[in-house]
Amino acid sequence: MPAPDHLNWLQECEAVTTDEGKQVVVYEFLHQPEAAVLSAWARHLRQHYCEDGMLDMLRSGTGLTRAQYLTNMLFPSATQKPGPSVRAGDFAEILVADFLEYVLNHWVPRWRYLDKATPNDSVKGTDVIGLQIAKDGIAAHDTLTTFEIKAKLTDGFATKPRLQHAVDDAAKDSLRQAFTLNSMKRRAAEKGDGERVQMVERFQCKPDRPFREQIGAAAVLHDGAFDVDEIKATLTAVHGDDDLLLLLVIRGQDLMTLAHNLYELAANEA
Repeated sequence: MPAPDHLNWLQECEAVTTDEGKQVVVYEFLHQPEAAVLSAWARHLRQHYCEDGMLDMLRSGTGLTRAQYLTNMLFPSATQKPGPSVRAGDFAEILVADFLEYVLNHWVPRWRYLDKATPNDSVKGTDVIGLQIAKDGIAAHDTLTTFEIKAKLTDGFATKPRLQHAVDDAAKDSLRQAFTLNSMKRRAAEKGDGERVQMVERFQCKPDRPFREQIGAAAVLHDGAFDVDEIKATLTAVHGDDDLLLLLVIRGQDLMTLAHNLYELAANEA
């Protein structure tokens, strides 16, 4: 499946080297007011919360239009706390999921938000997980990659550096990984996708079936919240084997405005 057009706006910048000597991959997200690209991206975002084929059935009996149902029942609120912060987090997670799938060539399940109890809740578990079967056919080269993602889509600096926060929380992913894999397998089984069931199963018992494991920490930042010195000060000693750590920053202008516009477009074009 070809990469969505909005990923063409990602431009790789010069990497930042931390004080520990770790490389941080940096991308600038140069989004443009291109109606067709934004419309396709909005549809892509909407599918994470509700498949279009299910929308009319789910809203039946509520008295709500499609746009109202999506806005009131599924999407994080644009104004009611903690909705805006949840919306920022969801937007950032979906963008990094796109990066993992289409730039790093993993299979990334997109079922994370389908079972949200309430729109303004954050989903528990690993933020983003992807699986990759090695092209060289060597099973030990198969890769499982997880990402912990923190967002700061508005101007100004966060009370805790976003990349450092992601690194710290990524250390917990080994505890959550088994639950996330089990959820992925169950969802694939419910959809009758035997191929994906087997793919997940391949990564469920590392001692019996060894594979490569990468732990990602990502920060998605408004340009005004991007500070090179803060990025350089990121510490990774909390990870026992930090050679497997992937450090990523995606920066851009007016990202919260972009997120709000996408959610509005996703609702109005449903």
